[in-house]
Amino acid sequence: MPRLLFRTLCTIFWWGGALSAAFIPLFSEYLAKGEETEGWKMASTFLNVTIILLACFSLLGMVFARQLAPLQAYQMKEGKLELLVELTRMMFPAVFFTALAGLMGGVLNSYQRFFIPAFGPILYNVGIILGAWFLGPRFGIKGMAFGVVAGAITNFLTQAFAVKKISGYNPFYINLQHPGYKKMIRLMVPAILGLSATQLNIWVTTNMASALPEGSITYLRLAQRLVLLPLGIFASAVSTAFFPTLSQLTAVGKWTEFKENLILGIRVILFITIPSAFGFISMRTEIIRLLYERGEFTPLQSELTAYALFFYSLGLFAHGVIQILPRGFYALKDTVTPVKVSLVTVLLSIGLNFLFLKYTPLQHGGLALSFSLMGVANMLLSFFLLRRKVGGLRSGKLIKTGLQSILAGLGMSVVIRLFLPFWNRFLAGMGLTVNLFRLLQVMGGIGIGVIFYLALAAVLRMEEVKLIEKIIRKNG
Repeated sequence: MPRLLFRTLCTIFWWGGALSAAFIPLFSEYLAKGEETEGWKMASTFLNVTIILLACFSLLGMVFARQLAPLQAYQMKEGKLELLVELTRMMFPAVFFTALAGLMGGVLNSYQRFFIPAFGPILYNVGIILGAWFLGPRFGIKGMAFGVVAGAITNFLTQAFAVKKISGYNPFYINLQHPGYKKMIRLMVPAILGLSATQLNIWVTTNMASALPEGSITYLRLAQRLVLLPLGIFASAVSTAFFPTLSQLTAVGKWTEFKENLILGIRVILFITIPSAFGFISMRTEIIRLLYERGEFTPLQSELTAYALFFYSLGLFAHGVIQILPRGFYALKDTVTPVKVSLVTVLLSIGLNFLFLKYTPLQHGGLALSFSLMGVANMLLSFFLLRRKVGGLRSGKLIKTGLQSILAGLGMSVVIRLFLPFWNRFLAGMGLTVNLFRLLQVMGGIGIGVIFYLALAAVLRMEEVKLIEKIIRKNG
């Protein structure tokens, strides 16, 4: 399946992408003002137009799969090229259903329903795994392709059934002149450009890394994948939970509550991402060895990947915060400012990439550090511009949460490093296999780290512990 097309469509339609910038704020505004019927006219138009366009994209992709295949594998041998063409045709429906599932998730989020949008993607991944397990042995890679499609359909149906219970959706209604629909399209265009700038930065960084010693791109990719994990699980979830509320508060002009909720969301993200960063830094080598060191992946390669993970971890908190700050602008119907911030910081990142590679011995670590500094710059610039736009944001509690989280994270790191030698000796005497030893080693370190961090947070009387409990009870 053409990766670029898949990523582009998911970037546009998935509830963490451009859809967040346009659909959710406008639909939430209709709900907040008691104009649900009118909101569903806009939503029905958008959904129906999108279904038609996605169906056309998918059909064209299946028909012209042979022409698309060389774009992603121009040096592939003829036999393998035929297989790629067949797989492309099989998997294009997954693009259709995944994008539609994103739209359904946006509707559910607008109604403050978050469990199903979060659970659906899990079913998608389960479909892939089951396809590999049960169909893979019989059909080979085609079995995995069936799993991808089945997972995408299951994800979509899960979202669609949930939407049907609350829906005013009309499958036969299209009004391209509806003011809400026209406004939504205007809002989506800048958001797509901003997200495209991020993809551009990834492309430039990859090309710069290709000039480094062999394997550098792999080390960066594997390390970044780990850093993205807490961002996707925690920071994105918190931002998603707060976003409809922010949109509804701006719709009815409750600016004080808007500011309080935005600050609250940032505090929760800091409380989670700062210890995550300390955990990665403290156990970077152990984590890399557990996940990747097998087969041809050597201990030296683990160290080089852990080296990149160290620098990526430094900016984890900032990349977490910029999950929610752009949504603050989106709630205000401003999709242009985040684009400007994104473009400025992407240019900064490219410049830093060049400087670190040319004037420092950091090698691929310099590219990871550039990514972290880009996140910090994006966070600071976004916060400054948003504070100016809404007439001030109280940063006192943010600073307090940040400092307390750093203090607790430092204490957690010390405890982890003191604990691991004793834990390793205990595990070594159990006669475990290498993989099981590494698994228990990391699980033990994470467990003691989480316990000690929460204990220190309680000692410091951090309010975020109770705030997170409240959010879980509300959205669970």
